[in-house]
Amino acid sequence: MAPIGTFLTIMLVIMLFFLIAGIAGVYLLVKVGKKATKKARKVSTRVASQVAAMGPGDAAATERMRLDLRREVSLTRQAVDHALRDGWGLGDLPQLVAEIGTHADQLDAQLGLYAQHSRVSSYVDHASLGRLREHHAKLTTSCARIRADLLNDQMAHSAGGIDDIQSRTDLEIEARRRAPDPLDQIDELYNRTMVNRSRPDDHR
Repeated sequence: MAPIGTFLTIMLVIMLFFLIAGIAGVYLLVKVGKKATKKARKVSTRVASQVAAMGPGDAAATERMRLDLRREVSLTRQAVDHALRDGWGLGDLPQLVAEIGTHADQLDAQLGLYAQHSRVSSYVDHASLGRLREHHAKLTTSCARIRADLLNDQMAHSAGGIDDIQSRTDLEIEARRRAPDPLDQIDELYNRTMVNRSRPDDHR
């Protein structure tokens, strides 16, 4: 009976192992599927926005504003992340960029709603579009100013290193030049003396 009990125990352990592995596999598949679905939705939304931005009218202009706003915020985030990786002291700038991103998301939703209304109805509030354009200009201008400031800091930081490289290059080239040999100078002086002696005397 003991061997049979041991065999059953082993089988139960194996079945339990496969059950746990199956549950883990299903969990991973569900998790990967959710990520893939989110990515697919983002891609489809971007493609739809780009297609809608190609047409005429207020709806297309609004979609172009959405694309422009997303691009500006993305570039600004990349610039800040790059500066953080390089160890720059940015103060409250990362928090400011995060707040800009929050406002940009809200404005993107408002622009999308306005574009939707423009496509389905000919009666739209142009004053609202004017306010949306104003908010869009303020956010994109803020992004451009932040990137310009970071670029100026980067150029100022690089300038010191470039000046140092130039100075070291001058010193290295000067050090590599061969010092004049005293024997060569003596030979040259001797040759000049012999030439002067071989010339006829002008006073004779």
